[in-house]
Amino acid sequence: MSQEAAAAGATKPSEEAAQDGEKKQEETAGEQPRQEAWAARRDLIAHGPDFVSTLVARDQFGQTGGYHYGDKHYHIGSRAEPAPALSGPIPRAEIDELAGVFRGCASFDEALNRLRDDRVVILSGGRETGRRSAALMLLRRLGVDSMRSLIPPASFPALSDQVDTSAGYVLCDLAVSRNRPLVEAQLLALREQLERSRAHLVITVEPSAALGGVPSVRWEPPSAEDMLHAHVTPATGADVWPDLLAITAVQEFLTRHHRPQEIKQFALQLVAHHRGEIDKAELAAWGETAVQTQVSRWLTEEKPELRDKAFLVSLAVFDKAPYAVTAELSDSLFVRLHALQEPGLPPPIPVFGSSREDRLRLAHADGYVTTEVTEWGPLKGRFCARFRDERTAPLLLEEVWNLHPSARPALGEWIRELADDRRPLVRTRAASAAALLATADLSSAMAHLIEPWADGRQPHTWLTAANALTMTQLLDVSAVSRILHDWCIGEVESRRWTAIRAYGLLGPVHHEETLAALVDAMHRPPPAAETETGPEDDEVPEEARQLADALELLLLAVREPVLTALTELLTTDRVVRPHALLAFLQACRQTNGDDSDRPPVLDWYAEAAAGEDPTAARHLVVFWDALLTDRTHNRTALGVLRSWVRGADDDPETESALASLLGALVTTPTNRRRVGHLLDTESRGSRSPAAARLSKRLALD
Repeated sequence: MSQEAAAAGATKPSEEAAQDGEKKQEETAGEQPRQEAWAARRDLIAHGPDFVSTLVARDQFGQTGGYHYGDKHYHIGSRAEPAPALSGPIPRAEIDELAGVFRGCASFDEALNRLRDDRVVILSGGRETGRRSAALMLLRRLGVDSMRSLIPPASFPALSDQVDTSAGYVLCDLAVSRNRPLVEAQLLALREQLERSRAHLVITVEPSAALGGVPSVRWEPPSAEDMLHAHVTPATGADVWPDLLAITAVQEFLTRHHRPQEIKQFALQLVAHHRGEIDKAELAAWGETAVQTQVSRWLTEEKPELRDKAFLVSLAVFDKAPYAVTAELSDSLFVRLHALQEPGLPPPIPVFGSSREDRLRLAHADGYVTTEVTEWGPLKGRFCARFRDERTAPLLLEEVWNLHPSARPALGEWIRELADDRRPLVRTRAASAAALLATADLSSAMAHLIEPWADGRQPHTWLTAANALTMTQLLDVSAVSRILHDWCIGEVESRRWTAIRAYGLLGPVHHEETLAALVDAMHRPPPAAETETGPEDDEVPEEARQLADALELLLLAVREPVLTALTELLTTDRVVRPHALLAFLQACRQTNGDDSDRPPVLDWYAEAAAGEDPTAARHLVVFWDALLTDRTHNRTALGVLRSWVRGADDDPETESALASLLGALVTTPTNRRRVGHLLDTESRGSRSPAAARLSKRLALD
C-alpha cells in the first residue's frame, strides 16, 4: 500500500470522529430544555394570535390602534391611487370626472401655493395615496387646460427637454435614490426651463427619496369619509348623508384602510343600497371582497418587489408582534423565495435600504408602542406592527399557500426554521402559521409542517406540533379532534406526547372531551420497553409526566368541573389515581406569576372555603389528604406545605388561607402529627414567624 493510501487510511477515522463530534455538537446546540406544560400554556397565550388569547385565556394580546403614547395614536399607512396613464396627453374626460369627486386638504393647499410660485412642486408620499390625482387637480386649480403625463427620464436633467410647451406636466414615481440623488441645482435649472416655456410640473416621489435639501411637500390625502362623501352625495343628495353614514357596514368600512378606487366602488354599492337595489348584508360583504382584491394585487402584480412581498407574508405571521422581528425574519423568507425565482444569483438585501414607515404604508399597517411579554418579564416601549384590517393576515397566508404553490417549498422551509428559533414568540407564531394554513388545506399543512414536527427527535418540535394542532382546533377544523384522539392512543411515542400536550392546552375550551381522552390514554397499556425495564429509580416516566401536565392544566384553568371529576376517579379508578395525584401536586407547586407570587391552589381553596358552596374546598382537602398519605408523594407534599408556610411570613392572606386548610387536614391523628412536626421544625430559631402563629392558632403546641 502506498504512503498516500496509508496516510489517507490513517486520517479517515480521525476525520469521521471529528465529523461525529461536530454533529453531536450541532444536535446538542439544537436541543432545548423541556418546558413545563403550564409555562408552555403561558407562552401560547402571550405570543399567539388574537384567536388564541380570546378562546383560551379570554384576554387580548396587544392593542388596536397606531403608535401608542399614553392615549394618543398615530397611524402610518396609505391610500391607493389609480394606475398612472401612459406618456402623452391626459384625456379631458378623465380630468373632469376626477374634478367632480376630488376633495382638497391641507397638504394640497400647501402644494398649490408652491406650484403657483415656483412652477414645480414635488409631492412626497407613499404609493396608492392619491398622489397622481392630486397632481392633476393641482394643475387644474391653476387653470391649466392641456396636461401631459411624462415617462421618468434616464436622468433628471433630461426633463428640461420634455417640458418645452406651455402645458401642465405630471411625472409620477421619479426614482431618486442615494445613488441617484436630486440636487438643488438641477431643480433650479428645470425651473428656469418651465418659466421659459410657461409650463408647470408636478413630480411625485416615494417618502424615502433622497431629496437632500430640495424642497418638497409631504402628501397626506383626505380622510376616507371625505372621499366617500364626495362619491355618494352627487347621486343621493347631501340630506341623506348622515343616515347613510350611520349604517353599521359603512362605519366598519371606514375603520379599515382602502384604496381610493375601493372607496369609489363601495360608494357605488352604498348608492345602490340607498336605491333599494341591495340590502345591508350585501353591502357589508363587499368589504371582504376588497381585502381579497388587495391581497391578490400584492402577490400577482410586479410591484411590490419580491423582498416586499416576503415582508407582507412575514407580517401575516407576526401580526401584532415586534416590527424588528418581522423585518428580520422576512429577509430569511426573501432569501428562500429568491432562490426559487433566481437560482444561482445572490439575493440583493440592502442593509439600510427600507424605512419602517414605507413598509408599513405598503402593508396598510399601523405601528404602535406597547409592552412585550418575555420570559424575563414585560419589556416596555416595544414597537409593534399590525394590519389595519384583521382579515388581511389569514387571507394573505391562505392565498400564498393555495394559489401560489410554487412558493410552498420556500414558505414551508421558512416556517420550519421559525420553529427551531430560541425565542418563544417566534416558535409560537410558527405554530399559528401552520394552524392558519391548515384551515386552508389541512392535509398539506399536516404533511409539510405538523407531522414532521410531531415525528421529530427533539421535544421542542413536538410542542410546536401540539401548539399548531391546538390552534387549528380553535379555528374549528373538525378533523383535528379525530387526529388528536388517534395519536393519543396510538403507538408512536412522539405523537402521543404531542396529542396529550394539545389536549392539555385545549382543556379550558373542551374540558369534557379532553378529560375523557386523557383517561383513555391512561388506560392504554404502557410501551413494552417501559414494562420490561421500568423507569430508573423513582423517576416518573415521560408519558406519565405529560399526562399529569395535561391534568394540571385542566385543574388550574377549568377548576371545579375537573376537580369534581378527578375527586370521583381518585377513589374509583386505580389507573387514574397516580396521574391525578401527580397533577394536583404539580398544580400546588405553581405560583400566580405576579408580584404576590402566591400559589393559585391556595387562593382557590380560600375562595372556595369562604363561598356559599364548600364542595370545592372539601375536594381540595381530599386531594391533600391523599398526598400526605401516599408514600410516593408524602415528602414532596410536605415540602410544598413548608414553602407555603414560609411564604405566609409577610402575607396575612396566605397565612389565613393556610390556617383554614391545615385546620381541615389535622382532623386525623396522623396528619395532626405531620403538620405539628412541620410547624414545630419551621418555628425553631425564629426561621418562620408564621409557623409559630399557625401552630398556636391550630392548638398544635
